Amino acid sequence: MKHSRFYIMPAIMAAFALSACGGKSSSPSLDFDRINVEKTVSIDNSKEAPQCHVVLDILQARNATNDAGRLINEALVEKIFGMEQLSLQAAADSFANTYTRDYHKNMSPLYQEDKNDKAKRAWYEYRYTVSTETRDGGNGITNYLIDIDYYEGGAHGIKQLLTMNFDNKTGRQLKLTDIFGANYEETLTKQLLEALLDKTGDKNIEALHQHGYLYSMDMFIPENYIIDEDKVTFIYNPYEIAPYSEGCIELDIKR
Repeated sequence: MKHSRFYIMPAIMAAFALSACGGKSSSPSLDFDRINVEKTVSIDNSKEAPQCHVVLDILQARNATNDAGRLINEALVEKIFGMEQLSLQAAADSFANTYTRDYHKNMSPLYQEDKNDKAKRAWYEYRYTVSTETRDGGNGITNYLIDIDYYEGGAHGIKQLLTMNFDNKTGRQLKLTDIFGANYEETLTKQLLEALLDKTGDKNIEALHQHGYLYSMDMFIPENYIIDEDKVTFIYNPYEIAPYSEGCIELDIKR
């Protein structure tokens, strides 16, 4: 799944506390620099008009010219922005410019209709923030955590944690087959369901359903996971297996 959000519409994290689920910064073998992009536009030229704020705080591999740094940064551009063949700086600038431009283009006409209704003003206060951190996963692995917080109208904002795991020597993004071997899916899915039952204290699927878990889907292996020396932490973002009120759900599976 590419993570790209250039539309403007109501849209649909907390042991690792980036802000909702984040992590601590530690990377013994890989060095990173920060890219900071901030852009704010008003919905129109009126006094105290609603605004759209974009704040991007992105870590990029420092040695972008070697193979490992290049692979990492290319993977980050695709994961965070859904783009290709751009540097992280160029991708961040492009995202901020496109997002704010689309906000003004698409939302300004609607705001003119609601301008005199003060109760609706908050609907037009958009934000999109991305913050990133790294941590040491042990055994030559760097965990990369992407904390996304955005509001595009509606009842509440959305928080998501996206994760990546890199081999420090090669820059290759590690897959679950690297950890669990081939044909792991059935066994791992059962282990995740058992971990969810243990976490919630429920005895069976029916009890999970009663508490809002897996109400309209089966258990699945999420795309976001954090590889540590002795375990893998699987991240389920809001709405993936439970209501928004449950927030980000983390399940640990021993390696």
